[in-house]
Amino acid sequence: MTADPAVPPLLEARDLTRRGRDGGVLLDGVSLAVRGGERWAVTGPTGAGKTLLLRALALLDEIDSGEVRWNGHAVRDGDVPQFRRQVVYLQQRPALMEGTVEENLRLPFQLRANRDRSFSRDRCVGLLSQLDLDKSFLHKPSRELSGGESQITAFVRALQLDPAVLLLDEPTAALDAGSAGQLERLVGGWFNEARQERALVWVTHHAEQSRRVSERQLQLRQGRVE
Repeated sequence: MTADPAVPPLLEARDLTRRGRDGGVLLDGVSLAVRGGERWAVTGPTGAGKTLLLRALALLDEIDSGEVRWNGHAVRDGDVPQFRRQVVYLQQRPALMEGTVEENLRLPFQLRANRDRSFSRDRCVGLLSQLDLDKSFLHKPSRELSGGESQITAFVRALQLDPAVLLLDEPTAALDAGSAGQLERLVGGWFNEARQERALVWVTHHAEQSRRVSERQLQLRQGRVE
């Protein structure tokens, strides 16, 4: 389905520029408009600026110039809590707190922005079942998780919140091919539940994965769009 040009993008970057401490350009006027129903892959060599772009889109890092917009409006300081409720960034090496998997899954509901929501153990068990994990996984201490299990925990923690946009930074890097395929299908299921209201941006080094998880691609090299 062709996007209606009268409807503003869900998430938009306009001419994002960021410089390093030495003055070198890390992002050079990067623009990207992500509309509901779109799945983007961001590719490019190591050091191209892929992670920097995702972190800028998530408003996690400051930029030197440019603008991030949500539903057609610039995101101001007071909008950030609600913005991050709808736009979720998943880093390659997720940060988990000390405690069990379930305690980590409950953590987002302690934040003020999510206090009108409640944790659903059944929902999480359902998501885990799609990855061939049963409810006993909820009791596993975070310190005993493998890199792949930590990524799965971070995924379930994000998906249970039903965000509008997922920003995924090589989320299957620590998974074997079988588990990576399951996770791709899990994300695909989330996307298809409300396809026209959701979008994702997936950073990957793998051309085949890019073709599987997206219909649109953005290639970066030395901080510039190729």
